[in-house]
Amino acid sequence: MIELAEIFRRHGPAYRVKFGPRMMPSHRRAMRDIERCRTEALGGHVYLCPHCERKRYSYHSCKNRHCPKCQQNAAQGWLERQQELRLPVPYFLLTFTLPEGLRRIARRNQKTIYNLIFRASAAATQHLAQDPRFVGGRIGMIGVLHTWTRDLNYHPHVHYLVPGGGLAENGEGWLPSRKSFFLPVKPLSILFRAKFRDALQKTDLFEEVPAEVWTQDWVAHCQPVGNGVAALKYLAPYIFRVAPVRPARLDEQPASAQARR
Repeated sequence: MIELAEIFRRHGPAYRVKFGPRMMPSHRRAMRDIERCRTEALGGHVYLCPHCERKRYSYHSCKNRHCPKCQQNAAQGWLERQQELRLPVPYFLLTFTLPEGLRRIARRNQKTIYNLIFRASAAATQHLAQDPRFVGGRIGMIGVLHTWTRDLNYHPHVHYLVPGGGLAENGEGWLPSRKSFFLPVKPLSILFRAKFRDALQKTDLFEEVPAEVWTQDWVAHCQPVGNGVAALKYLAPYIFRVAPVRPARLDEQPASAQARR
């Protein structure tokens, strides 16, 4: 099976000639690192067996977080640690999507916009969770950014894995949510839009946003995901390395394998 590094080595030079001026420095660096990973370009070590005198050459890894070779073990380690932290409660997967009218701005200003997506969506979720009709306490959240759809269209959205419940205000009691319902998505999407707009107004990008973005419905989604195991497996490949070409969907998992915090 052909590897990503080989694709970059074959076609990367021509791609950079055509699109290089429009590529972000971090993207060019990732391509370069992956192309050179575990090759003589990065040097390496020579291991010698003192008994048979056999030599083995081991080239250095690039350690770029987007390199599948380097980060597979790290992703597996993260997954195992998160599974150990799971609580014996139902879990939910929340998704917040950036509307179409903001995506061109986001692609040109990724660091700023991605940071705002996380901050606005997390603040909206925590705010609504404080309502005693739903949770009434402070919740835990694991957030993961996805920037592309399965058919490779640019589509920034954040997934949060959250336990069904939260800590009371004094930090000493657990307040469970309902087993099949966590937060109402309509007010959650309104809060997300408002908090994102308030934060974006503090930047130089606000005037570039079409006015209709602030009057249209924004997408927020919430679904129960069982005990969290399948959801963690779905999210793990995006933490430390590039995602697989076709990541498993939650609805493709057996019901007994579903989701986490």
